[in-house]
Amino acid sequence: MSVQLCGGLNVSRETEEVLRQFSEDLLKWTRRINLIAPSTQDDVWRRHILDSAQIWSLRPQKTDAWCDIGSGGGLPALVLAILARGEGDVTNFTLIESDTRKCAFLTTMIAKFELQAKVVPKRIEGADPVGADVVSARALAPLPKLLELAVRHAKPGSLFLLQKGAQYKNEIDAARDSWHFDYECVQSQTHADAVVLRIKEVVRV
Repeated sequence: MSVQLCGGLNVSRETEEVLRQFSEDLLKWTRRINLIAPSTQDDVWRRHILDSAQIWSLRPQKTDAWCDIGSGGGLPALVLAILARGEGDVTNFTLIESDTRKCAFLTTMIAKFELQAKVVPKRIEGADPVGADVVSARALAPLPKLLELAVRHAKPGSLFLLQKGAQYKNEIDAARDSWHFDYECVQSQTHADAVVLRIKEVVRV
């Protein structure tokens, strides 16, 4: 028996239960450290779990290495790693996060749910380059700065999956001053004014 999460993404009931457990842990840890905003806690499933899960279907068919920068509370990276585990997918996730308390949460969740992931407890610009097939980020920085951080952990042909809010068009225009890139805007399935940017061929001007 499968369960539809969002946008045609079907998962097993076991995977849904793991995601539910993760969302509960996210709320418990948020009482001690700042993982998600207080205003979103009453709607954690839609605002964070489904919002993260929607980018799983946007990945390339073959993804060996995935790097999530500024991972914070594991959104979207841990949600995606849970989906990968449920599908028997062998993608290796690298989560880069400089906050030691958040790293403790990420490491605990990876061990608890037996995820194919590791945490790099460093600043994004100071971590060794990952050379990932996919680089993701959620609510991290304006696009010009975000691309500067992300390209460090990419390789030729990498795909960037970047979740952006209502100002995404202005951010794209601003990024064009420093970067050449191809992009596609995918409408968010959880926020009417948000998108997922699928960016390729990033080259500094």
